[in-house]
Amino acid sequence: MKPPSLSPGQWYSLLAVLLLVTIIAALRIGAVDLTFADITHILMNGVGLSNTNVDPVSQGLFLQIRLPRVLLCATVGAGLSVSGVLMQALFRNPIVEPGLVGTSSGAALGAALVFVLGKNINWAFTDALGLFLLPCVAFIFAFAATLLVYRIASISGKVNVATMILAGIAINALAAGGTGFLSYIARDPQARSITFWNLGTFSGADWTQFAIVFPVTMIGILLALRFTKALNILILGEDEVRHLGYNIDRLKIQVLLLNTLLVAVGTAMVGVISFVGLVVPHLLRLLKTSDNRFLVIASALLGSSLLTLADTIARRLVAPAEFPIGVITAFVGAPVFIWLLVRNARSFQKGGFYA
Repeated sequence: MKPPSLSPGQWYSLLAVLLLVTIIAALRIGAVDLTFADITHILMNGVGLSNTNVDPVSQGLFLQIRLPRVLLCATVGAGLSVSGVLMQALFRNPIVEPGLVGTSSGAALGAALVFVLGKNINWAFTDALGLFLLPCVAFIFAFAATLLVYRIASISGKVNVATMILAGIAINALAAGGTGFLSYIARDPQARSITFWNLGTFSGADWTQFAIVFPVTMIGILLALRFTKALNILILGEDEVRHLGYNIDRLKIQVLLLNTLLVAVGTAMVGVISFVGLVVPHLLRLLKTSDNRFLVIASALLGSSLLTLADTIARRLVAPAEFPIGVITAFVGAPVFIWLLVRNARSFQKGGFYA
């Protein structure tokens, strides 16, 4: 493993500064711009450090709409990026991302099911889950889709990249068909919700969504750090992992579960946002490092920054309307994916892993 030119701590500091700058810019920019002074006064009033008169409209806009949206966006970006690191390490291939192996589409199908049928299901656990019903159902469907793709891709005992991509296409098509059917039988408001949700949007972000997504994502990232040592060894092959005392089958299931958790909780709240888990880890791999511990932490920071930046562009591009953020990430991510396929075509044929 080749370490980055700077120390990990220096990279973390740079990425943290980038994230801070991005968040401040996102808090200021929107259909209605806020000055830095407005933001400072609102925050200081909120914690009781000042009693400055602030426009109540600006204060409501900032505290109830923009702040939870930006924080949720940063959190989802971190979760999706770390998920990409986990999947690429597990499959030992840099083209893997949650959208390609069925995770996102599975979560989308589960969420659409709740949108359309949720109020008509009166099972005891639906009331007990309350606000967690949507992320829980999305998690179940996302894990089932990911596990199925993995089983198909590794049916010969070793993950085959071509089989994995084809299996992902098939599962994505199946999930898309299910989501399309639910849209067809849904009432007009439900169908519109599913349509916008499939394009990815933070327009409905609020403190409740943030309160659900943030702790789950932070716990997921901390758990991901526990697996980085085993995933680093996995680069050398499954036999090396076994020789060092790891249960490889249990490791795979645990990583798949963790990946699903990170993707499903975000997807359930804001919709399908593709290619974040592909682009962010690959940008960091350009530093010529395959240390998954570094990649997990750095991806969380960089992913937060890039998705927050993308959402800021989405809010400003056609203001006062909003551009779907999933479209922006697809426009950026799809060319990167094609470039990776072309660049690594020979190694993919041999089942190789680029890091």
